[in-house]
Amino acid sequence: MKIAILQTDLVWENPIYNRLTIESKVLSCDKKFDLLVLPEMFTSGFTMNPKRVAEKTDGETIKWLRSLAKQKKTAIIGSLVIEENEKYYNRLVFVTAKGLLHYYNKRHLFTLAGEDKVYEKGQEKLILDYKGWKICPQICYDLRFPVFSRNTEDYDLLLYVANWPKTRIQAWNTLLKARAIENMSYVVGVNRVGKDANGMDYNGQSQVLDELGNELISPFEENDLKIISLSKKKMLNTRAKLHFLNDKDAFELIY
Repeated sequence: MKIAILQTDLVWENPIYNRLTIESKVLSCDKKFDLLVLPEMFTSGFTMNPKRVAEKTDGETIKWLRSLAKQKKTAIIGSLVIEENEKYYNRLVFVTAKGLLHYYNKRHLFTLAGEDKVYEKGQEKLILDYKGWKICPQICYDLRFPVFSRNTEDYDLLLYVANWPKTRIQAWNTLLKARAIENMSYVVGVNRVGKDANGMDYNGQSQVLDELGNELISPFEENDLKIISLSKKKMLNTRAKLHFLNDKDAFELIY
């Protein structure tokens, strides 16, 4: 599978500008890929003002994602603020080239920023079946909670979209590698760059790791779109050779 990761700056609470910027970068790339990964809250930055940017599931950004996915003949994944039944969600959406939509609501809300005060907590883990791959998508703060990401579904790819600040970037780099090693899975982490309205600096460090924690795309800090081809066969061969997942503890998550 060919995966494109887009690390970009985000203009604060400006969905129109952010969509235009992302679209320009994606359409200017003449290479083909199967999946495009965008950062967390890619239309607004990590805002605690959901009323200013919230959209419905059939809103402008979802329509735009469907159009862009169709144009590029790819699936696209990232999170944005969604309003549903008078509640707000930090919702990761996965849109295919055919317009199919799947979503995951962020489970671990970032209490340090008060995210739990304004957004509803997600309850269910999502596993996507796409082009013969099983993908587990999660959002930013979820990265700190290994039980929730534990590979009990034999997924092939663990994916994180984030707004992870520079002040704690060492944790981002360390935990991404840990998640890859403990789950014997490819891991993709896509962060943003720039500065938000709260004065938080973001230096990206988006990256792609293999099932042993080796860097396939090393952490980088530029505004850039990078593409990597992943081999499921290679990963499965490594699992079969080492069979570490066979020895994992059995447990049940209580939601």
